[in-house]
Amino acid sequence: MEKKELLYEGKAKRVYCTDDSEKLIVSYKDDATAFNGLKKGSIAGKGIVNNRMSNLLMSRLEQAGIPTHFIEELNERETLVRRVSIVPLEVVVRNISAGSFSRLYGVEEGIRFAKPVIEFCYKNDALKDPLICSSAAEALGLASDEEIMSIKSYAQRVNIWLQQFWNKRGVTLVDFKLEFGRTADGLLILADEISPDTCRLWDSSTQEKLDKDRFRRDLGRVEEAYQEIMRRVLETF
Repeated sequence: MEKKELLYEGKAKRVYCTDDSEKLIVSYKDDATAFNGLKKGSIAGKGIVNNRMSNLLMSRLEQAGIPTHFIEELNERETLVRRVSIVPLEVVVRNISAGSFSRLYGVEEGIRFAKPVIEFCYKNDALKDPLICSSAAEALGLASDEEIMSIKSYAQRVNIWLQQFWNKRGVTLVDFKLEFGRTADGLLILADEISPDTCRLWDSSTQEKLDKDRFRRDLGRVEEAYQEIMRRVLETF
């Protein structure tokens, strides 16, 4: 598949057109940002880890019945995906209190919830991606009621699968972000990525953070954490 002109460049990825209008090439960068772009930096090898990990997990989720945009890994940084129109909602699934949840509600990190919390954020950089309820999302035309119900169902299924996957590898899935998109024929599928950039992953024994929080909080050993989490994926995949 031939890579053509650059279609879009975001904080962590570049997206290119191909000779097939319904397929795109995603190229993962080492650039790192936090706090809606206020903090910027680079994590050596991050793009390789995120590309490989996301592809491995999405291919397994496909096998588990979750439709995704993944088609084929082209090389260590590039992947062929189905073209979608992204639903402007970030879906955050939380199993344990951490990050913005703890700050917003004034609770300590590490509280395990009786059942997962599912949040929606309006994908709007100018508004800094605010929390939004499902009825407001529907009122603004961001997604239909049927789509929101499907997104919630998919998110719950992905959470169950990912928790089982990470538990086997000595990792606790604290929370994670998902994005969904619509194909040309209107099918709702999982898009974007599943990686240490989009998941909070703690070592189950030590509670050591093995994700982007090491960059956000200046904890050091950022590259080592990304490599360690990738090692655990590949070791028993």
